[in-house]
Amino acid sequence: MASRLHAFNRFELKYLVPVDQAAEIRDELAERMDTDPYSPVGGYGVWSLYYDSPQLRFYWEKIEGLKFRRKLRIRHYGNLDGVTDASPVCVEIKQRVNRVTQKRRITLPYGVARTLCDGRQMVEHSAKESAFIQEVLDLVVRLDLRPTAITGYQREALVGRAADTGLRVTFDRRIRGRDRDFDFGLQTPENRFTIPPHMSVMEIKVNERTPYWITDLAARRNLNLVRISKYVQSVEAFGLAPRSVFHVDESDCPPPHPSEEVPLHQRPTPDAASLKVGAQ
Repeated sequence: MASRLHAFNRFELKYLVPVDQAAEIRDELAERMDTDPYSPVGGYGVWSLYYDSPQLRFYWEKIEGLKFRRKLRIRHYGNLDGVTDASPVCVEIKQRVNRVTQKRRITLPYGVARTLCDGRQMVEHSAKESAFIQEVLDLVVRLDLRPTAITGYQREALVGRAADTGLRVTFDRRIRGRDRDFDFGLQTPENRFTIPPHMSVMEIKVNERTPYWITDLAARRNLNLVRISKYVQSVEAFGLAPRSVFHVDESDCPPPHPSEEVPLHQRPTPDAASLKVGAQ
């Protein structure tokens, strides 16, 4: 069996920016970067099911800023319509070692991934995949991991050219999720926005150093680094834990003033009058 395992390390910088400003930044970046070949016009869906212990061990490791911490998730790329047990997903361990973000993942059919993570059963794998599969199974069993939150958003991605080939910039909007009904294939689930829908998360991801012109762009546009985690935001938005320094409150991100309101054709769709329901 060919190995489906993939691993990479990188540094990540995050910014919280209004959707209209993010569109301007994306257009400026496009002069020096290329659209990710896997990113269609308008972006693509990213859905993640996060696992945690009953005591929210992974959540608290993030809050306490441990130099080594991990998260386990199942991730699906694309629209959730038509997801079946045969649909490809990634079982992923995302970990932080000091300032470096490391990701290791394996692509499996959704049904097999659930057998591994929910059923806590060994699944078929190649010799090269054995260590990772064993690690996932050990985490799930030893820490009594269980589905805790689902997050979803629309992502647009750019990749660097030439000397900037290790550069990747993503823009995530319509960030939403739920704390129940943990099945990607569920029909008409009830999601809610976990970050105000007029805001987006911009992430700069590099293998080593951030290019000077990216740093210059951030300074010119007065972008401020933020401590934000979509998983932590979901846990706190649904009242599973107290709010922390990572929490983005709606009152901290008021909608644009009427005179500065985003033109209708630039607004994210569907229009969300409430952040609590209807964020399908």
